Amino acid sequence: MANALRARALALVARREMSRAELRKKLEPLAESIAELDSLLDELAQSRLQSDSRYAEALVHTRARRFGAARIATELRDKGVAPELAEAAMAALPGDEESRALAIWRRKFPAPGTSREERAKQGRFLMGRGFTADLVWRIVGGKIDDAE
Repeated sequence: MANALRARALALVARREMSRAELRKKLEPLAESIAELDSLLDELAQSRLQSDSRYAEALVHTRARRFGAARIATELRDKGVAPELAEAAMAALPGDEESRALAIWRRKFPAPGTSREERAKQGRFLMGRGFTADLVWRIVGGKIDDAE
């Protein structure tokens, strides 16, 4: 069973980066004991086949174009990444939060909202993407220069 568990773990990490907690959750039903699973996870981490810091960097890189810092940080926390690793990965976010929010808003909405309902819809969209309320209302309210 240990070889089957190892083979399954290697197949999972070969597909994409995974956090240790995520990998543990997927392998737990297949493991004969928790000690066996912990040993395998330690071995994978030591041989650098699995790395939480690499996972965090990959997740931040792929999500940065579509989401705000709050949403990305929540996803890292939900996937079991240690706070210090998440913080280090978040420091590598490209650009500032304002420029990323503005770019996402421009891609979704061709024109600023003219009515209160349209502005509220745009605001909900940006807040759902993980941007702060203050930043969202500055963008939707036209208080940030929209010149490209």
